[in-house]
Amino acid sequence: MLTRREILVLALAFLVTLPAVTKRLYASDEVQYFSWLRSLAFDHDADFENEFRHFHDTVVPDPGFAETFLAPDRRTATGRPVTFAPLGSALLWAPFYAVGHLVALTTGAPADGYSQPYVSAVAIGSACYGFLAVLLSAAIARQVVGRGLSASLLVAAGTPLLFYVYVAPPFSHAASAFAVSLFVWLWLRARRRWALRDVVWLGLSAGLMAMVREQDVFFAAGPALDFALWATGLRRAAAAGGPPVSARPVPASAASAAPSPAAALTAALAGTVATLVAFAPQLAGYWAVNGRLGPATYVARKMTWTSPHAGGVLVDPHFGFLAWTPLGLVALAGLAGLAARRIARDRPEAAWIGAVALFMFACQVYVSGSVESWTVAGAFGQRRFVGTTPLLVIGVAAALEAARTRRARVALGVVLGICVWWNLGLMALFGLNRMDRQRLSIPDQARDVFLELPVEAPGIAWRYLAHRSSFFRQPPQR
Repeated sequence: MLTRREILVLALAFLVTLPAVTKRLYASDEVQYFSWLRSLAFDHDADFENEFRHFHDTVVPDPGFAETFLAPDRRTATGRPVTFAPLGSALLWAPFYAVGHLVALTTGAPADGYSQPYVSAVAIGSACYGFLAVLLSAAIARQVVGRGLSASLLVAAGTPLLFYVYVAPPFSHAASAFAVSLFVWLWLRARRRWALRDVVWLGLSAGLMAMVREQDVFFAAGPALDFALWATGLRRAAAAGGPPVSARPVPASAASAAPSPAAALTAALAGTVATLVAFAPQLAGYWAVNGRLGPATYVARKMTWTSPHAGGVLVDPHFGFLAWTPLGLVALAGLAGLAARRIARDRPEAAWIGAVALFMFACQVYVSGSVESWTVAGAFGQRRFVGTTPLLVIGVAAALEAARTRRARVALGVVLGICVWWNLGLMALFGLNRMDRQRLSIPDQARDVFLELPVEAPGIAWRYLAHRSSFFRQPPQR
């Protein structure tokens, strides 16, 4: 775990950077997530007609929004406007939204659920969850590899997480990073003995994770595999509170370490029931909006379960995760080294956790490659991978651990520095509208990021802090 001093330093750094959080709504996805919160809090229903009309008039006036969310022929079976957003982010934002309501009442701002105090509260709430994701990821990596603080900061600065914490927080991605990090942290805790109480908490976190972003339920495949191998006696769980134990199959002489079939079945049922209980609000939301216990049919039609775009979503030079976020390659290399027992050899269970982390990441490649809109064109980076934050932190921590010689540390430091600057530079170009927001062009963006932005960076940073609205809705600069 992190020390109190480390947690305090991180918390102070986060508080100092709070002014950098952009407090506005501007995209249709943000409107959908926010509308759940406003409709439940003020209208006590799941009908977003008035919310969508309000935001169409004030935030997203383009015809595409009206055609998708307000057209009479785009209604669900219940006659309500369709929404592609699940409920989880709204539930996580609810305490902050309540504070925003109190601020509106005390300052004289419109207490209508739409005004600036409410938007600011949601933005700050997302930023807080992003900070918690970094904190939990650091604790996870330290438990697995023995280090994690520097890796978590590198991932925070070198991946799209930074963009969705500070520039566009009302998306669901910061909340997703938190929910997945909590799930992974609880999995490492539960797998010590798979005690019933720990399994229940893990199940509850799985339900929350799926409510925040439905694709995140695929992260549960890794712990499910881990549990199945333990339940069948093929793997011993780590001793509670003690050091990790061997990942070798349990021999017959150690049968007492394996669970009884009744204990394994009880734990499995308890975890499943806990997941369903936590996911119940989303099921109720599905029923209220869609008239069915599932997403809108429009969502189902977007999926091709053979995942024809799995390769592209990872390595495509214009849209791929590794093109936008080369730090991911360092993280995957670290996870591979961990799984191959070349890193953290004094922690035998780390190899198995590294292998499971790679499997969990592969599950996200699979589901992201199954979506017709796999390119996420128009968004910053391959944003569907923000939920992999704790896995990336483990991988980067493993890479740092592997760099034992001075030459290796310097070389890795240069690579990591380039990866972080690439992410920061793309954020600046994207915000300034100096790149094609529909696709990445590595040669063009590399010239701007590494030759032009180093000179312009101080002015851009000052403009972001002092005149942020100058970035909004500006025409392409090139």
